Amino acid sequence: MTTKLIDVIIPEIFNPYVIQETNRLDAFVRAGIIVNDPAFDVLATSGGTMINMPYFNDLTGDSQELSETVALVPGKITTGQDKARLHMRGASWGANDLTKLSGADPMAVIGSKVAQFWVGDRAKVLFKTLAGIETTAASNVHDISAAVGALAVISGTTTLDAKQKLGDNASKITGVAMHSATYTKLQKDNLIQYVTTSNALVQIPTYLGYNVVVDDSCPVAEGVYTTYLFGQGAFALGNGSAPVPSEVARDAGLGEDILYSRQHYILHPRGIAWTETVCTGVTPTFAEIATATNWEKKYDTKNIRVVIFKHKLA
Repeated sequence: MTTKLIDVIIPEIFNPYVIQETNRLDAFVRAGIIVNDPAFDVLATSGGTMINMPYFNDLTGDSQELSETVALVPGKITTGQDKARLHMRGASWGANDLTKLSGADPMAVIGSKVAQFWVGDRAKVLFKTLAGIETTAASNVHDISAAVGALAVISGTTTLDAKQKLGDNASKITGVAMHSATYTKLQKDNLIQYVTTSNALVQIPTYLGYNVVVDDSCPVAEGVYTTYLFGQGAFALGNGSAPVPSEVARDAGLGEDILYSRQHYILHPRGIAWTETVCTGVTPTFAEIATATNWEKKYDTKNIRVVIFKHKLA
């Protein structure tokens, strides 16, 4: 008797497994760039598609001299409003007798494949977001591509100049995402170091002490490459719950199983608010996520945990 998807996938087990595996497989999570914040999990399940996140600004002003006759003049603490967007996305796959799989745990195999898909799809949202905030957070852009000769090329020195965009918060940078061509250039320059995990099975690449994520989604145009420096938790992740996160249908006549997978989540750059200036549907398209007018800078430059570094390789 043929095992069917509906026999293998138990939603209440499968859905948390996919979320767990997605986080485990995501290089941006491992590098500390995306951090799953339980508070954002709550926000992602609170209802509504626009999530308001009020915050207190830093205290300002100078201290005052104490006096026996003059009272201290009270200052004020002001507030701001950050906003995040709930992303609602789905995918489906069909195949004849999909579950004729080798191995002891077909659900785990299917789950890992679905999770890997969502890792890649979530990365698309991240890079579209970075494209969208580039104009809004122009003060976080370090562009040396128009310079002459070596001054336009990524190196240890020019990267340190880029990280200085965050001033005394630059010490919080923990990760860097780069195109594979940039990674190869830095390898040739002997600037990539490797840290061996405790079980000695994996070597993690680092650059200037930062964890490296190599992804060819990093933009390149006419010889100008974009590398991103990230502080810990530059993007906050909140896992929501689609009304029906996964379901299975079967066309008995064709012997075809169809798996539907849906995710609701927040993936928000801390300190840059979503404005929803342009959104034609119930959830933003990739193009709308990359639209600059949909973003508004809220935090000071050095409190936004991203530096967008534009450079050449030679």
